[in-house]
Amino acid sequence: MSELTWLEDGAERCAQWRSESGWPAPKKVVVADDTMNADTAYRLALDGTALLWRGDFQNARQLLNALVRRVDGKSDRARRAKPGKTLPTPTELFHRHRLQQLQRARTLAMLLIPFEAGHSIPLRRAPDVLDACSEAYGAASQPYVASLRELLGVIGAHEWRRKGVRIPALDATIHPWYGVFSPVRGEYVELVAQAPLPRATKLAFDIGAGTGVLSAVLARRGIERVVATDLDSRALGCARDNIARLGLGAQVELIEADLFPEGRAPLVVCNPPWLPGKPSSAIEYAIYDPDSRMLKGFLGGLAAHLEPGGEGWLVLSDLAEHLGLRPREQLLGWIADAGLEVVARHDVRPTHGKASDQDDPLHAARSREVTSLWRLRAAG
Repeated sequence: MSELTWLEDGAERCAQWRSESGWPAPKKVVVADDTMNADTAYRLALDGTALLWRGDFQNARQLLNALVRRVDGKSDRARRAKPGKTLPTPTELFHRHRLQQLQRARTLAMLLIPFEAGHSIPLRRAPDVLDACSEAYGAASQPYVASLRELLGVIGAHEWRRKGVRIPALDATIHPWYGVFSPVRGEYVELVAQAPLPRATKLAFDIGAGTGVLSAVLARRGIERVVATDLDSRALGCARDNIARLGLGAQVELIEADLFPEGRAPLVVCNPPWLPGKPSSAIEYAIYDPDSRMLKGFLGGLAAHLEPGGEGWLVLSDLAEHLGLRPREQLLGWIADAGLEVVARHDVRPTHGKASDQDDPLHAARSREVTSLWRLRAAG
């Protein structure tokens, strides 16, 4: 953990710096309070100067909202096509969108909140964030500083974890932890719940367990033993919690492993990140797969972990294809090179809000997106 330093009341101060996004501590910091207006705060944030808040906590939230309006207004103006200008390709739109997202996140992260030991916030009208911050950060024996935007994400994640996400295929809720991707895109869960199981399937591997939702679905479908793997300690803890809540601990075993566990199974399921790319934060590892490492690793090792006649289920969106990031021919080539063949493919169109949001910068690609469950087996 790094350290943040700043000048205040003529003296140099310091505190631990926390950033779940892995961003370094800002080098330029000024003390701000309720007297600072939004335009000044916006200029400083754009310049890379962080604002350490000493005013009313709720006023800091209002200031953050004002910064959001300014950042998003600038992005909207930049997206408008000028007459006679060549329209960007889907790939160019995607990279431009990613850059804008990163710049937006960095600008909004410049509003900082101080914490005392024990996760208390020494500001007027500050909420009690002990439970939320303990879940995300663990214990805090020393004062620290974090961005207000990250804190609001931590608080939101705590509510997700407390209330849970309803999963119709389970007729139950899954409780995602901070930093573990929430199964809000229910269409991929339904694909796993509805696809025909290989005959006499008593064992299944779930590669990349996440919240444990797919392991739970497989267990509820009557598979006697599910071995689920993940490398992320938070994901493993989250999955164990959910499996215990659902009373499936006797059927589902969770182990720390890079992709496959030892042995073979008649069914191996994997829902890798759907887009090739570099994550900019921990949570984005569920969305972006650097150099398609997990996807290629799953395909490359699948045949060696399938029992004779067994199937591998690859759950994957084709959004990357519509964005020009990964052509279908490349995916089919990886499948063939791994000694696999396609038994069948089950498709579903997503129903999430962005699929129909015409103001989304990636709407043209999202409107054509299809999520598929590829049923694969070792080529004969």
